[in-house]
Amino acid sequence: MDDDATREIAPVGRREAPARTSRPATGPTDATEALPAIRAAEDDDATRRIAPVHPGPAHPRATPGKTPPGRTPGAPTTRAAALGAAAAGTQASAPASAAAGAAAAASAAAARTPAAGQVPAQAQAPGARTAAPEAASGAVAADGGGNGGDGGNGGSGGKAGKQPKRPKRTGWRRLIPTWRMVLGTFITGIVLLAGLFFLGYSMVKIPPANALATKQANVYLYADGTEIARDGEINRENVTLAQISKDAQHAVLAAEDRDFYSESAVDPKAMVRAGWKTVTGGGKQSGSTITQQYVKNYYLGQEQTVTRKVKEFFIAIKLDRNKSKDEILEGYLNTSFFGRNAYGIQAAARAYYGIDAVDLTAAQGAYLASLLNAPSEYDVVAHPENKAAAEARWNYVLDGMVKEGWLSASERATQKFPMPRQATLPTGMAGQRGYLVDAIKDYLYENKIVDAEELRGGGYRITTTLQKSKQDAFVKAVDDQLMSKLDPKENPKDRFVRAGGAAVEPKTGKVVAMYGGIDYVKQYTNNATRGDFQVGSTFKPFVFTSALENESSTQDGRTITPNTIYSGESERPVEGWNGDYYAPENEDGVNYGPITVREATDKSVNSVYAQMVVDVGPAKVKQTAIDLGIPADTKELKAYPSMALGTANASVLDMAEAYATLANHGKRGTYTLVEKISRNGQDMELPKAEQYQAVSREAADTTTAILQSVVDQGTATAAQAAGRPAAGKTGTAEKDQAAWFAGYTPELATVVSVMGQDPDTAAHKSLYGVMGLPRINGGGAPTEIWAQFTRDALKGKPVSEFDLELQEGAEETQAPPSTDPGDDSSDDDSDQDGGTTTGAPTGTPATAGQTGGQTPGQNQGQTGGGTDTGTTTGGTPATDGGTGDTADGGSTGDASTGGDGGGGDGGGTGDGANGATGGDSSTTFGTTFGQGVVRP
Repeated sequence: MDDDATREIAPVGRREAPARTSRPATGPTDATEALPAIRAAEDDDATRRIAPVHPGPAHPRATPGKTPPGRTPGAPTTRAAALGAAAAGTQASAPASAAAGAAAAASAAAARTPAAGQVPAQAQAPGARTAAPEAASGAVAADGGGNGGDGGNGGSGGKAGKQPKRPKRTGWRRLIPTWRMVLGTFITGIVLLAGLFFLGYSMVKIPPANALATKQANVYLYADGTEIARDGEINRENVTLAQISKDAQHAVLAAEDRDFYSESAVDPKAMVRAGWKTVTGGGKQSGSTITQQYVKNYYLGQEQTVTRKVKEFFIAIKLDRNKSKDEILEGYLNTSFFGRNAYGIQAAARAYYGIDAVDLTAAQGAYLASLLNAPSEYDVVAHPENKAAAEARWNYVLDGMVKEGWLSASERATQKFPMPRQATLPTGMAGQRGYLVDAIKDYLYENKIVDAEELRGGGYRITTTLQKSKQDAFVKAVDDQLMSKLDPKENPKDRFVRAGGAAVEPKTGKVVAMYGGIDYVKQYTNNATRGDFQVGSTFKPFVFTSALENESSTQDGRTITPNTIYSGESERPVEGWNGDYYAPENEDGVNYGPITVREATDKSVNSVYAQMVVDVGPAKVKQTAIDLGIPADTKELKAYPSMALGTANASVLDMAEAYATLANHGKRGTYTLVEKISRNGQDMELPKAEQYQAVSREAADTTTAILQSVVDQGTATAAQAAGRPAAGKTGTAEKDQAAWFAGYTPELATVVSVMGQDPDTAAHKSLYGVMGLPRINGGGAPTEIWAQFTRDALKGKPVSEFDLELQEGAEETQAPPSTDPGDDSSDDDSDQDGGTTTGAPTGTPATAGQTGGQTPGQNQGQTGGGTDTGTTTGGTPATDGGTGDTADGGSTGDASTGGDGGGGDGGGTGDGANGATGGDSSTTFGTTFGQGVVRP
C-alpha cells in the first residue's frame, strides 16, 4: 500500500500544473479539509523523530551513502506521504481532491501502525521527502491565497494580513520628542540617578575624626627671620548637650538650621540654591544643614571642592542613620569656631563672657550664634566699627527664636545687646605679638592671599616686613613717654589711656614697626588698625595738598599758596558754601587776625582750613585724601567743610600710608606687611609692590615745606628732639578723645595716636586730666613718642635733608587786592611796609570777613605791636588816626604812638609786649587793615 501511495504521489511533483480553476463560492476546499490530517501527521512524524519506536530488532548503524536496512530507497515518510497527497488533491477537481485527501489520510493512518516485522514508513521512500514540501507549500498557498492552484499566487494572500506602516514625521514635528522618548528618557534618568546614589552611598565610608589638635601651627617671623609668634593652638573644651543651656541651643538652631529636628540630614534645595548663587556671581552661600557642617568640621577638611561636597553629602546621610539628632547637635556645638581662637561653645562662652555654656542667656547665646556666620568680623570688641552689623545678625537670631516658639515675644522685648568682655588669651600672644599677628592676618585676608579657613588649617610660614629693632624702639618710646607716667590707682582717668602707632618706609611702603597697645592679653583691640577715632587736624595737610594739586584759588580769586592770607577769626562762617550754616570754632575759641596759610598750619586754625575746603571743593579734597592713601570707605570721610577738622575715622596705619606718600614726593606705594609666605616649602604669590604718582611732586613737596614749619615753630616743636629734619602735623579729636602726631623724615613716616577709652564699656573717653595734666594735645605725648622712636629707629644712619621742588610762587607774598574804587593810594607810599615779617604787608585790605584781631601775646609781624586801622565801615581813610602821614592807616611811629589814632574797633594799639589786641571778641566783620572797602 505504501509503495502504491508513493508511486501515485511521486509523479505529482513532476506533473505540469493544470489550468487554474475557480474555487467554489462557498465551503472549504479539499486541501483545506486535508490540513488537519497533514498537521496530525507532522506532529506524529516529529514525535517519531525525537523518540522513534522500533518494534522489530534494531537496525545496524547506518553508514553514509547507504540506505538503512528495511527501508526502500526513495520511499516517503508518513509526513511526506501526507503532504504529497495534499498536493495531488489541489491539482484535481473538487471531488478528486476530496478522494485524494482521503487516500492520503488513509495512507498516513496505515503508516502509523506498521505491521510486525515491517520497517516504519519514515524509513522508506526517501525520494518522497523532496516532493512533500512542494505539495505542502501548494496546499498552504491554496488555503491562504484563494484560488492559488499550485501555490503560484499564494504569496499575495499571505501579505494581506499585515498592518500598513505609520507615515514618517516631517518638518518641525521631527524636533519634538514623542511621548515614548520622553518617558524613556525620564525612566532612564531615574534609573541612572538611583544607580549613582546607591553607588556613592556604598562607596563613601564614614572616615575617622579629623582632629584639629594634629594640625600644624602657623609661624610668623620678623624680616630678619626672628620669630614673632606661633598660632594654631586649639582652644576647646567638649561638653555634653545637657551642659549647654537650652537658650543657647535654640539660638544656634535659629541661626543655622531651624528645621534640624524635623528634616533630613541634607537639604538638596538649599544646596542647589547655594550652588546657583556661587555660579552666577551672587557670592558664596552655605547650603549645608547642621549635619553637613558637622561632617565638614569633624570628618573632612575646609577645602571648597566638589569631591568634598559629595563626600559630605553621603556621610551626612549615613551619619543621620547612625546617630541621633542630639548627638549630631552636640558634636556640631563642640567643633564650631567662634573666633578668639575658641573652638566649641564652651570655649566661646569662657572667651566672650567668662561663664560656662550652661549659664548662657538667650541674649548671650544669640550673640555667640551670630559669630558662627562671621567669627572675626562680628567680634565687636576687636572690630567696634562692625557693631551695627553684629547687632543686626543678633536681632535676626532672636526673632527666629520667637518665630519657632523658643522665646516669647515679651521676653524678646526685654533683650539687650550683651557686650562681650575684653579677650583674655594665652601668654603666647602677650605683649605686641598678638597685635602684630592680627594685623598680618588682616593683610592676608584683605589682599586675598589666604582666607581665614585656609589659615586655620595651619602650616604657613610668614616672613613680615617688620624690623625687630624698630619694633622694640617703638615699644620703649611709648613706655618712656606715656605708660610710665600713668598711675591708674592715684588717677582713675589714667585707666582710659590707649596708644597706637605705625611706621612706614616712604620709598618702599613697607611697614617696619607697629604699636597696637600695652598688651594683647590685657587690651585686645589693635589701636594701630582700629578705625573709630577722629584724626583731628592731621587731616589739614590733605586739604592744602588738594588746593595745590587742583590749582585752587580763594573766593576773591587769589591762588592758594603757603603765603595766601585768610581770616583766622573763630566761628567765622564759611563763604561760598551752599550747605548748612557752618562756622567752626578755633581751639579754645582763639581769634586770629589775617593769617597766612603757613601760619594757620603752624597754629592749626580751624576757620582757615574750613574755608579752604570750600575754596577747593569738598569733593576734590576727599579725592585727594583717597589718592594719598586714606581708604574710600573710611567712616565719616564726607565731602563737607567740616572734613578739615578731621572728622574722618581713619586708622593710624592708614594715616601713616598717606603721610608716607607726601614724604615720597607724591608717589604712593600701597603698604605691605608680608615679605614672603610659604607652605610646605612652596612659596606663594604676593601682590606686586608698585608705585604711582598719586599727586604732583610740587603739591607734595610744598605741603612738606609748610609741615616743616609746624615742627620748627608751630605746635610740634617737640619733634625736634629726633635730631633730624622733620615735617609733621598735630591733631586733636573732638572733646579731646584722641591726640595725634603724624610726621616724617625723608627715611621714615610715623603716626602716633593717644586715645581715650573706657576699659569696661569700650566707650570713648576724654583725655582731660590724664597724667595729671589739664589735657593732652597732639604736641604733647604723641609728638614726644614720635621723636624718641624716630631718633632710636634711625640711629647710626646718616642725616638726610628734604629734597623739595616747590610750587611756583610758593615763596611769594599773596596779599589780598584792594577793592575800593576810591582808593587813591600809590604803590610808592612810604608807609606801606609797616614792618611786617610774615610776608603779608601791613595796610593791605583783608579778605571778606577778615578782622584785625591778633591772638593775645602773638606778634603777627606788626612792628609796633599793632597798627592803627583808622577806618570805619565805609572804607574811608581816617584822618585822625596815628601820627605822621597815616592816611592809609599805617603807623610809622613807635609802639606807643598808635594810641592817638582812635581809629575803628578793629585795630589794636597795644605795645610790642602785648601785640595787637584788636582780635578780641569785640571785633566785628568787615573791619579792614588800612585802605580798602569793608567786605561783610
